[in-house]
Amino acid sequence: MSRDNDADVTADQAVTDYLKLGLRFGRVVDGFVDAFTGDEDLKRQVDDEPAPDPSELSRQAAALSARVPQAGLSPTRTDYLTAHLDALVVAGRRLAGEPMSFVDEVRSYFQVDIDLVDTDVYAAAHDEISALLGGAGSLADQLRAVREAEACPPDLVETVVRTVAAALRERVAGPTGIAEVSEHIDFEIARDVAWSGFNYYLGDFRSRVAVNADIGHRMSQFGVLVAHECYPGHHTEHCRKEDLLVNRGGAREHQIFLVNTPQCVMAEGLGDLALTAAVGPGWGRWLAEVLDGLGPSFDPDLVEALEVASRPLNTVRQNAAILLHDRGADPEEIVAYQQRWGLADEKQARQRLRFLTDPLWRAYTSTYVEGDRLLRPWLAARPPGQSPLDRFRRLLDEPLTPREIRRELTLVG
Repeated sequence: MSRDNDADVTADQAVTDYLKLGLRFGRVVDGFVDAFTGDEDLKRQVDDEPAPDPSELSRQAAALSARVPQAGLSPTRTDYLTAHLDALVVAGRRLAGEPMSFVDEVRSYFQVDIDLVDTDVYAAAHDEISALLGGAGSLADQLRAVREAEACPPDLVETVVRTVAAALRERVAGPTGIAEVSEHIDFEIARDVAWSGFNYYLGDFRSRVAVNADIGHRMSQFGVLVAHECYPGHHTEHCRKEDLLVNRGGAREHQIFLVNTPQCVMAEGLGDLALTAAVGPGWGRWLAEVLDGLGPSFDPDLVEALEVASRPLNTVRQNAAILLHDRGADPEEIVAYQQRWGLADEKQARQRLRFLTDPLWRAYTSTYVEGDRLLRPWLAARPPGQSPLDRFRRLLDEPLTPREIRRELTLVG
């Protein structure tokens, strides 16, 4: 009988079965396995199996989740594995065609509860943004003028990305601990994709970071984007977890990163807060100095103030997803909704619609929204005297879950 069906499971067996299960999901949907840095023989073994059935994978995930608590793992590892296996139970059902509301799907994958945000919140943010711009004409026109003035030429994107990455690495490599390993990032420019940037972690402390040159980047956006994907964001997290948890701690479950699981909320929230942790207030002036003489200039104080004022609009895309998938809104209504409340231009709104309608990525939208909403107050609730980057290091180094973050916030609240 296959080990996947054994009544008892050792710690090593449980982790191996989890890795195999994740790899099987990757055979059902290309891209479900965001990264795998484990045993290539194990991957070849899974690749040689008959084509997996999503319903069967859901059953395997449920059975393994029930056995993991008896595997002799630490409470932290047990909680991590069961959280991710429970998400795979639902992922298998969804891939098998089981209907499910968007709200329920997000809850099942990410350990977060979501609902529509009242548009009064967005109207108040619009008023604050308008006051910052202080110009004539519609808010959309004023914002468009500011954005167009700092538009980055597509042929300059790679140079800008490399420049910002080098500056961020110099700033955080020592404090985050990745200076202790021989790490490296290769950069590439991507086109005709649903995302703005993507980190492909290759293992052995190496990443390939792709940046979408088709979406119209602004110079002032590159700080957030590069910090998110590189330093101290995704690349840094992968390096730290490979070094601390896998190589030193033997926690092989961190050799695989699976889409639509709780670790995605943590990773995207971590990524979105990376610039806050690395630089903090004053990042606009810091970025302007880094990019001085390279491409169009921007008002550093204004772009930073606009970023803060615009944070409430981060939930617009999640509202759009709920309206589209659960409330029956027409796709064109969703484009208009994101233009109206998210202050996106039509190109941006259609790019976001593409993401919301992608079978693999539709629920993933919530990881950006809920990751920020969960981790920003957690970062602010750090102990007295602790720097944001020191607090942030826990996200890089520990296998935290959304449920654990909420528990910690309850304790300090």
